[in-house]
Amino acid sequence: MALSRRAFLRRSAAGVLLAGGTDVLEVAAPPAGYGPLVDDPQGRLALPEGFGYAVVTEAGVTSLETGEPTPRNHDGTGAFAAPGGGTVLVLNHEIREGAGTELAVPHRDGLVYDPGAAGGCTIVTTDARGGRVAERVGIAGTSTNCAGGVTPWGTWLTCEETEARAGERGYERDHGYVFEVDPFDRAALVDPRPVKALGRYSHEALAMDPVTGDIYLTEDASRPNGLVYRWVSPGVRVGRGVLRGLGPTDGALTAMRCTDEAGRHVDDLSRASAPGTTYAVEWVDVPDRDARDESVRTQFDDGRVTRARKLEGAWWGNGGAYIVSSFSSGHRGQVWFYDPRRSTFTLRLRFTGDDDGDGPDNISVSPYGGVILAEDGDGTNHLVAAAEDGTTFRLARSEHGGEFTGPVFSADGRVLFANVQVPGTMFAISGPWG
Repeated sequence: MALSRRAFLRRSAAGVLLAGGTDVLEVAAPPAGYGPLVDDPQGRLALPEGFGYAVVTEAGVTSLETGEPTPRNHDGTGAFAAPGGGTVLVLNHEIREGAGTELAVPHRDGLVYDPGAAGGCTIVTTDARGGRVAERVGIAGTSTNCAGGVTPWGTWLTCEETEARAGERGYERDHGYVFEVDPFDRAALVDPRPVKALGRYSHEALAMDPVTGDIYLTEDASRPNGLVYRWVSPGVRVGRGVLRGLGPTDGALTAMRCTDEAGRHVDDLSRASAPGTTYAVEWVDVPDRDARDESVRTQFDDGRVTRARKLEGAWWGNGGAYIVSSFSSGHRGQVWFYDPRRSTFTLRLRFTGDDDGDGPDNISVSPYGGVILAEDGDGTNHLVAAAEDGTTFRLARSEHGGEFTGPVFSADGRVLFANVQVPGTMFAISGPWG
């Protein structure tokens, strides 16, 4: 989302400021984007004129290939090109309750991590137009599968947003881990194992550097606020099957520490109020990544790390990692960009909440430039696009007001998949993208 010199004229639209350089010019009128959103007579999804949608999965309505109903609470999603055309998606189900809860992810033989947990992922196949073909269980017996991230070799890393231990909520095993889900190889799904090298904490999302294999992870937690982490490979080339075989302390797990231009420590990302603010970054080793005695984030004094409230979405693109802080005092959402070449962290977007843009959560990079953000804010929620020329506009509105999750384009850019979390619906949106 880096902008050219001509694009230094920034726009402020729907309560959003965007900057990639040094100068910011606020413009009162919001841009049109694809035009105004049109009310949906079905009461589901408002889209611009010329766009349409199909329902791909719906909790309790559509069915898995084994006959059970689609589980509830749709969240983060990864999309992969299917052989011969179409898309295969791995869909998180953010279910916190123990086994036996309504519309849980079914416990299929060989695919269960913890018999006492109800969350997990389903694997959804569509045709080239986004039409539903099939749905099956990818992993079961995990908890609070919130977001995650795609790998360069075509798998999904699903994140548990919890620190619950065995004995809580009926769980039989500890939770708070990352699991790899292969959308194509069914044998690779058998006997799911956590990637303990990535730590045990309230994982939200992650972004992987396709060149180095470094993984950047967010933590949605409070008292104290969460951290941004980086995992560095232990000198092995990371690829298909490698993460599953790592030991619990393999590689280096570190936490972000930012300093401002004067070299002063930044204790919290909410201190930044001006888009374009850039911090220098260093990484501090995590003492006990499995949090045996205390949560990872409490193992650091505030002066050693930089925290943020509701660290949410993460996505790799344009040579770096986009990181979202959903809201805090002084802002209603921030989008940051980590540049690994310069080891800098720059505020790219700041939501003010003056209009109806607030609470960004999941994020993905658009094949048409810029990023797509899923709102989880107060009142009406939208899919919001932030284009490379600095404009922001709404792509969709949830007619029920529910939280958007998991926006991601098909590999060919023809279909935008997105979910409304509760009770859980995946939409395939098509139209004159450009």
